[in-house]
Amino acid sequence: MDLSIVISLYNEEESLRELVAWIDRALAPHDYEYEIIMVDDGSRDRSWEVISELSEKYPQIRAIGFRRNYGKSAALYCGFEAAKGDIVVTMDADLQDSPEEIPEMMRMIREEGYDLVSGWKKKRYDNVATKNLPSKLYNATARKVTGIKLHDMNCGLKAYRNEVVKNIEVYGEMHRFIPYLAKQAGFDKIGEKEVHHQKRKYGKSKFGLDRFIHGFLDLLSIWFLQKFGKKPMHLFGGIGTLTFLVGAVIAIWLIVDKLVSQAHGAYFRPVADQPLFYLALVAVILGAQLFLTGFLGELIARNATDRNRYNIKRTIR
Repeated sequence: MDLSIVISLYNEEESLRELVAWIDRALAPHDYEYEIIMVDDGSRDRSWEVISELSEKYPQIRAIGFRRNYGKSAALYCGFEAAKGDIVVTMDADLQDSPEEIPEMMRMIREEGYDLVSGWKKKRYDNVATKNLPSKLYNATARKVTGIKLHDMNCGLKAYRNEVVKNIEVYGEMHRFIPYLAKQAGFDKIGEKEVHHQKRKYGKSKFGLDRFIHGFLDLLSIWFLQKFGKKPMHLFGGIGTLTFLVGAVIAIWLIVDKLVSQAHGAYFRPVADQPLFYLALVAVILGAQLFLTGFLGELIARNATDRNRYNIKRTIR
């Protein structure tokens, strides 16, 4: 199969018929063998009934329906598991992503060798204050942290080689960082294509301003897990040892200074009367705790079921 289109949706009954018809028109001239995998993320409207009706007219439609709303990452995870196409495309169901971009994104993967092609909505039709400006700040931060030079990391319209989606795990709200997950899995040829952004035609956005706060926290989480998830001692042990040593050196210096002054009959201030001594003790205790945290983290990492899971690119037998 050439192509799998994974569409996560939540309460999008008004747009589904137009979306499927649009996909059919856009792909008809290219003679692709394709499937449309719709993942209904616990919709409360008639989305599932509409999908059922559409599946009778369009046999290429497959569908997964959640009992409740789990979030976009869960929907994509299940869609990726079910995808059979050589190339997997994700898009939203709100008619803001254009299916006419798909053939060119597929060409970039097939002919230019990209592992992943991300859409870039250069000209957006969203509210400037609530979406455009926060999105630019968020993407600038993501570029800095991940090292991936994408203008729109969170664009829903993306194309992947099948092996990419089979080798990454999307969970929580990590759908925003799939390019980074792919990079960490060894798929580092990541491209970008400017895509046309449509105005929302039906309903309203399911995401508020809190997604940028959550997105920033998730970005820190994924950076930490990818960098230190299998070697927590490198972080906690290093910081803990340094903190312990600084505290110990300060405490010893204060004690030695007091003893030397006392031996020479000079004025000295009791060690226990000096705030610096208590700060040194706090540093010693904190350093020991950080070191133990790293040690416990290392024990957990060593016993993880995926501790020796590696993505093998090629072998010779």
